[in-house]
Amino acid sequence: MAASAKSFLADAGYGEQELDANSALMELDKGLRSGKLGEQCEAVVRFPRLFQKYPFPILINSAFLKLADVFRVGNNFLRLCVLKVTQQSEKHLEKILNVDEFVKRVFSVIHSNDPVARAITLRMLGSMASIIPERKNAHHSIRQSLDSHDNVEVEAAIFAAANFSAQSKDFAVGICNKISEMIQGLATPVDLKLKLIPILQHMHHDASLASSSRQLLQQLVTSYPSTKMVIVTLHTFTLLAASSLVDIPKQIQLLLQYLKNDPRKAVKRLAIQDLKLLANKTPHTWSRENIQALCESALNTPYDSLKMGMLSVLSTLSGTIAIKQYFSSAPGAAATTARSFDLVKLAQECCYHNNRGIAAHGVRILTNISASCQEKDLLPLEQDAVFGLEALLVLCSQDDSPGAQATLKITLTCMVKLVKCRPHLSQSVVESLLAQLHSAQDNARILMCHCLAAIAMQLPVLADGMLGDLMDLYKLIGQSATDKKQELLVSLATVIFVSSQKALSTEIKTVIKQQLENASNGWTAYRIARQASRMGNHDMARELYQSLLTQVASEHFYFWLNSLKEFSHAEQCLTGLQEDNYSSALSCIAEALKSYHKGIASLTAASTPLNPLSFQCGFVKLRIDLLQAFSQLICTCNSLKTSPPPAIATTIAMTSGNDLQRCGRISNQMKHSMEEFRSLATRYGDLYQSSFDADSATLRNVELQQQSCLLISHAIEALILDPEAASFQEYSSNGTAHVESEYERRMMSVFNHVLEEVESLNRKYAPVSYLHTACLCNAVIALLKVPLSFQRYFFQKLQSTSIKLALSPSPRNPAEPIAIQNNQQLALKVEGVVQHGSKPGLFRKIQSVCLNVSSVLQSKSGQDYKIPIDNMTNEMEQRVEPHNDYFSTQFLLNFVILGTHNITVESSVIDSNGIVWKTGPKTTIFVKSLEDPYSQQVRLQQQQGQPPSQQQQQRTAYSRF
Repeated sequence: MAASAKSFLADAGYGEQELDANSALMELDKGLRSGKLGEQCEAVVRFPRLFQKYPFPILINSAFLKLADVFRVGNNFLRLCVLKVTQQSEKHLEKILNVDEFVKRVFSVIHSNDPVARAITLRMLGSMASIIPERKNAHHSIRQSLDSHDNVEVEAAIFAAANFSAQSKDFAVGICNKISEMIQGLATPVDLKLKLIPILQHMHHDASLASSSRQLLQQLVTSYPSTKMVIVTLHTFTLLAASSLVDIPKQIQLLLQYLKNDPRKAVKRLAIQDLKLLANKTPHTWSRENIQALCESALNTPYDSLKMGMLSVLSTLSGTIAIKQYFSSAPGAAATTARSFDLVKLAQECCYHNNRGIAAHGVRILTNISASCQEKDLLPLEQDAVFGLEALLVLCSQDDSPGAQATLKITLTCMVKLVKCRPHLSQSVVESLLAQLHSAQDNARILMCHCLAAIAMQLPVLADGMLGDLMDLYKLIGQSATDKKQELLVSLATVIFVSSQKALSTEIKTVIKQQLENASNGWTAYRIARQASRMGNHDMARELYQSLLTQVASEHFYFWLNSLKEFSHAEQCLTGLQEDNYSSALSCIAEALKSYHKGIASLTAASTPLNPLSFQCGFVKLRIDLLQAFSQLICTCNSLKTSPPPAIATTIAMTSGNDLQRCGRISNQMKHSMEEFRSLATRYGDLYQSSFDADSATLRNVELQQQSCLLISHAIEALILDPEAASFQEYSSNGTAHVESEYERRMMSVFNHVLEEVESLNRKYAPVSYLHTACLCNAVIALLKVPLSFQRYFFQKLQSTSIKLALSPSPRNPAEPIAIQNNQQLALKVEGVVQHGSKPGLFRKIQSVCLNVSSVLQSKSGQDYKIPIDNMTNEMEQRVEPHNDYFSTQFLLNFVILGTHNITVESSVIDSNGIVWKTGPKTTIFVKSLEDPYSQQVRLQQQQGQPPSQQQQQRTAYSRF
């Protein structure tokens, strides 16, 4: 019922025309005033969409006051609609400015003779508890209604009591005794007691309240042993412990006791569910005895469903710190082998269980133990884990059911984890995957391909061995064009690209293109081309983009594909670079630049106001500038041959005191070149900071580009400009430990090689010799020979975050300034709303928003007279934490100097790790500072040579008030 109501409310108003905020509100207001009930209801249910579209307080306040009026005078059905809208728009409630007026209108219905109207009002008050937690009249009404003889009203009072208890300590303390009396009272029916007990989960505001609630629940568990009562009481017990934190160990023991001793399956299931909740929330509170007790219960239970539940708790714990405590705190831990532990016995016993779910949890526990307890000698366990995984793989890859697919996902995740922490097991894991690929179902094949790609990314040494099997399978895929076959083509192609790390052979390209021509649609070809761009196989990508150009429906898509084709061609030109052949390097870079310029023109044409492609344009422009800087550096190095230092260079150097002048004009050129690379590094840093929604691989890619710029500028400084001061300590090769992709691996090895070369030349030979210039040119060529990887964010945006700002006061017309007198301060209120896409917080979440306000004098007024200047400009910064995606703050600004001032408000975002991201937006308003009338009068009198009158002399700027 609730779900259907929600979807109905969400879909209401679909297809209505775009209106500004006021017009939209007027339109709905017209509906509310209608005499027809249907039109009134339709207007009410359209409000959530209005709030979503215009989430600022001024509109939300007006809208909620109108809804409160409808609630006050409407019938019960309209009230119910208003209640649903309020519950759905809960995060906008705190933006109501006239809370008193809103509550007054709603609260007036509590005195109605109709118990249903009172019940709806109580639910309304409960839904508003977050904004009126301490309203005594609401508290009193709830207490009164708990004694009502009408069931509907009592249930509504219970709902409101639970909401107010969660928000208000005073209410919780006051209502606790009343609730306990009702629960223990003989007159209260059992079904009502079951509804009252969950209120006690909110009694965690202080220790004494939590303690008394626990005692009451303890009494209830023993006094009322019926199944329903025990289940509700135990669950409330768990939620109270999870909130008050201090009683969690006791609660774990109580649940384990019920799991072991209570014969009822329903109670055991509830105990398992609550143990899972506590395992996720506080794994560190689980002692060895707790885990041991759970293992014993799992070993002794004859029921598969219960065993699976217990294993799911244990597999959750095995991925946390609890597992280390279990092994380290064991009595005589040094003497016992890993296999003698009950947990290990249980996992080994379950690995080959005929129930897939139990087997999956068993292998997951073994994998987690092997991964987290690496200091122990766990060779037998590793083997058990591998055999268990292989058995599950064989079982699930033949089955197409959803359950088998879910188990297969767990199995493959465990495989990747095991291979990552125990690389010596990788060979057997990969062999078993390849062996199963041929006979598996299509769904399973897709998942297995993802697993193989993940393993090959981590351990490239395995990749070459896969190619033969993969190519055979690629040829075997049938001619049918089903969705699964298309997905499989993409997955297989990805693994092939990862496996053929250096370059694709002609044979592989032919096979892939042949299959695409036979059995694929354009979207599949595009996805494969995208993967090729990501893995650096640009020749393959270029051919695929070329073939797709004529298959798209809009010119924006055409320009997008054309730009990708040009970028792939440009990168393909750079693969022909050879060390020590600098003239061909210059012509390759020139050819690449030509394609890049064509591509950027096409990319600009592909952008639209809704999709401006700002990251893509920024990334490509930086790549163009980087290639130009590389080209310029090679030319500069060549200039040592074409324009060697003049004969009098040494004399000039001695006269000027600058030793570098001995090298002639190359020294100045090198200085410019170094500054150019430093500025490029700064621009890459800016691009990184503006990409809040990018995935980690894309950000790492941008970081590597930035590091390559810094590396070249450092090499120029160390070899030529300042060999004495150059330090190599900060450029040590500690970053190679956590390499995520082949591109990163190759870039890091180039960085290390270049640093070694520079360090070996540094201080050995006086600058500048041909050895120095050759070293720099070879560094440039080595960097360009690594094929550029276009990462995911270049093609698709999985997370979307934007900020919308509203300033007040704001002028009616954006171009006209706000007038203010120069002896007053402007109170600038900045409000903002954070808007998310379909997956909020996928990569990073907003912790706080940083608002920067600055003002600049644009034009002075005509009069040129002296004013004491205290504050020439305004520069202020504030950090605010958004609540329910809304924030607001105020700034006080001085405008002493007469004239027009330009105020800029810029927002940036701080994520949960404290990193600042320059997401924008930037908003500008104009302020005109006018001279106050009294100062103007005094100045005019002084200009005319009249002394100001006595009365005027005593008058101050505040005398008017």
